[in-house]
Amino acid sequence: MKRSVALILLLFLCGCALFGDPTEVDETRGWSAERLSSEAELALNSRDYDKAIELYQKLGSRYPHGRYALQAELEIAYAYYKKGEVASAVSAADRFIKLHPNHPNVDYLYYLKGLATFNERGTVEKLTHQEIADRDPNTLRTSFMSFKELVTRFPNSRYVKDATLRMTYLVNTLAAHEMYVARYYMKREAYVAAVNRCKYVIETYPQTPAVEEALVTMISAYDLLGIEDLKQDALRVLKTNYPNSKFSGKAAPPEEKSWWKFWESL
Repeated sequence: MKRSVALILLLFLCGCALFGDPTEVDETRGWSAERLSSEAELALNSRDYDKAIELYQKLGSRYPHGRYALQAELEIAYAYYKKGEVASAVSAADRFIKLHPNHPNVDYLYYLKGLATFNERGTVEKLTHQEIADRDPNTLRTSFMSFKELVTRFPNSRYVKDATLRMTYLVNTLAAHEMYVARYYMKREAYVAAVNRCKYVIETYPQTPAVEEALVTMISAYDLLGIEDLKQDALRVLKTNYPNSKFSGKAAPPEEKSWWKFWESL
């Protein structure tokens, strides 16, 4: 008898585990689409992003047609972005873009994708060498491409101005990251590798402030490699394009150090 009771109890517990607690009540049962939307918006405004996502998901599944469902999809992407879940935010944005390519707010989803990856490691107000090194160049490129797609597809979008400013920041940061690596190579006397990095910066990011430093670093690398003609070529380009180069004279006083070896003091 005891064995039978134990078996029945075990089966009951297994049933609860499989089908959930039968006493658990979903407070949202019977809610209208309007109420679900309103409550989800309240949660979102209160920064309760988990609750907002849950309510918007219920709204989408219970009322899959109509304006509330579309708005729910938009807000889910935004909630994931605010929560800091980059992959989920991008995935939700991509899904909306794929399903509703002609939606009047689809430009916002491209913008949101760019923002999500842009802020993945937090906005850097003032870059230091260490902060530049910490930035993931692949993430920066992903963010840039999202903003670029927005600007290209929707040139009249209200988000273009901000996206363009962020693209400029991203390009400058990518170039600065390459120069950080170039300086690393210089300090380890890998001069050819440093030159290649500098060439990449000049060719790929020709409008960035990093080009000036790239030319100076190339001059220094060619000097240390003993390649006089290439050093003079780089020096001529520097003087032509940057006649008042900020690097001229930097760390120059010691006689054993030429002005273009500024990187040694960094």
